[in-house]
Amino acid sequence: MRAIKVSKHGDASVLAFSSVEPQPVPGDGQALVRIQAAGVNFVDIYHRRGTYPLTLPFIPGLEAAGVVEAVGSGVTMVRSGDRVAYTGHIGSYAEFTAIAADRLIRLPENISFIEGAAFPLQGMTAHYLIHEFRTPRPGDTVLIHAAAGGVGLLLVQWAKRLGARVIGTVSTPEKAAAARAAGADHVIEYTVADFAAETKRITGGRGADLILDGVAKATFPGDLECVAVRGHIVVFGSASGPADPIVPNMLGPRSFSLSGGSLGNFIATREELELRSGAVLAAVREGWLKLRVDQVFPLAEAAKAQRLLESRGSIGKIVLQVTA
Repeated sequence: MRAIKVSKHGDASVLAFSSVEPQPVPGDGQALVRIQAAGVNFVDIYHRRGTYPLTLPFIPGLEAAGVVEAVGSGVTMVRSGDRVAYTGHIGSYAEFTAIAADRLIRLPENISFIEGAAFPLQGMTAHYLIHEFRTPRPGDTVLIHAAAGGVGLLLVQWAKRLGARVIGTVSTPEKAAAARAAGADHVIEYTVADFAAETKRITGGRGADLILDGVAKATFPGDLECVAVRGHIVVFGSASGPADPIVPNMLGPRSFSLSGGSLGNFIATREELELRSGAVLAAVREGWLKLRVDQVFPLAEAAKAQRLLESRGSIGKIVLQVTA
């Protein structure tokens, strides 16, 4: 089968478009999926760099959509021909993968494979971030970093749906326009303004009740400055590097709380996976949650796709077309 193979850690040039043998075979409890499209995410870059090391060589990618080709023994929840999507299983930059059948999400007929590869990781991430720590209410202010990214645009829409005032940070005027189009009430270009000072100005000195931060190192110090009394900061990624450590007693004067988040911990059971994926797909079906796919690259151009993501040049999701 054709796949992207990583034999050493490094920059995007280590992503080699190759013929890989043998083709996977589904074992007990597994399904063989012919992948149609794969999502491109920052975690793929961390794996490639060795920031989150995997055993070499490996096929990158944690998210995809496709069609079930065959199933192993004991599998009853899916069958050959079913349209499915998934996240959290390494090896999606390939034509086939064998995956535990209970990790598959049924893909409705009105959702394309491109959309199917765009929603699982980022859509379910947005769902848990909004619902598991401090669910926004009317009157709350939510600060969302990287508001024009794949997760950011979904978070903006979800927070607005719940009635919050949304402040988004972005790096360019084009991204500011995208965040506003998604519903952000205020957009701060952090390259030209101090987002912490602006957040306090917008809120009359109160600060943000909920801060959702997938950037970390570059933004976390400002988060500490502009979180409201009894507010909540969630750090769920590290696009700029890990945040610097803090002393726990720093939380005391404003009685705010700090959490970390990783999607795998919030879809650990079949019930949670179905709840979150079902909520995202329902929101897309109802029309108030829009998936924005920025660019689609052929599998052979995975290096180009990752370079675009690393450069912060994309708005929304990047997807690889695996099978035409």
